[in-house]
Amino acid sequence: MTRRIGIDLGGTKIEGVAIDATGALLARERVATPRDRYDDTVAAVAGLVTRLERDVSGRCTVGVGMPGAISPATGLVKNANSTWLNGRRFSSDLGAALGRPVRVANDADCFALSEAADGAAAGAATVFGVIIGTGTGGGVVVHQRLVSGPNAIAGEWGHNPLPWPRDDERPGPACYCGRHGCIETFLSGPGWADDTARRTGRRADAMSLADAAVKGDALAREALTRYVDRLARSLATVINVIDPDTIVLGGGLSNITALYDEVPARWGAYVFSDVITTRLVRAAHGDSSGVRGAAWLW
Repeated sequence: MTRRIGIDLGGTKIEGVAIDATGALLARERVATPRDRYDDTVAAVAGLVTRLERDVSGRCTVGVGMPGAISPATGLVKNANSTWLNGRRFSSDLGAALGRPVRVANDADCFALSEAADGAAAGAATVFGVIIGTGTGGGVVVHQRLVSGPNAIAGEWGHNPLPWPRDDERPGPACYCGRHGCIETFLSGPGWADDTARRTGRRADAMSLADAAVKGDALAREALTRYVDRLARSLATVINVIDPDTIVLGGGLSNITALYDEVPARWGAYVFSDVITTRLVRAAHGDSSGVRGAAWLW
């Protein structure tokens, strides 16, 4: 029976799991990420794989989810916020350390693959996976296969402009990518908190705003209504382009229960269709989706 190891390489921690062909968890371990030390990072991942294989008494396939992507043009890491990985041959270096090929994908892509394989979107033909947390990422899976694209950026919806912007949403906040008004600057947790602070003078993190809205706080409710409408507009453009069967939300803001009723109730005003059957659902595997999706890269 095929056993798979998945690695989630984050900025502060590296998590690894071993699963069997059914997705059942066989072993799990976390270690701290050696920040700013590339060689030590490769060694830490390789060591984690070795220990997980010892725990399950056998050799496994290895998939890694990481920030950024491997450039198809150069084979080098690009766009990683763990900047010590950028410009390095991470995939081939890790493969050399382990003595076998490994598969590497963006962490949001791994999230989408996990939920399409055996999560909240299992059985759906086309899945768009969304991460809304400290950033805004996404991934596309069609018939259980990850779509990465020739530039390895499929699903990067967060760096499109906010659709149908209101007058008070232009030109929009500055984004680290060098542009203004990106979806991420509005829909990430920090982006939502910053927007609310600019409008009301009230500083609160995103989850505190959501909790206050549920409890009847008027300003927080207005902030949540703005957020819901922006998320509905942004997902409507995704539906218009790829028409997914299911959209799965992950990341910290996916825990806002109101999104699952209120966003579909609003996106009909923006989707180019008389009827919308796309489902909006919460990730089944929560924080484990990324590492499980890395295992499903094989």
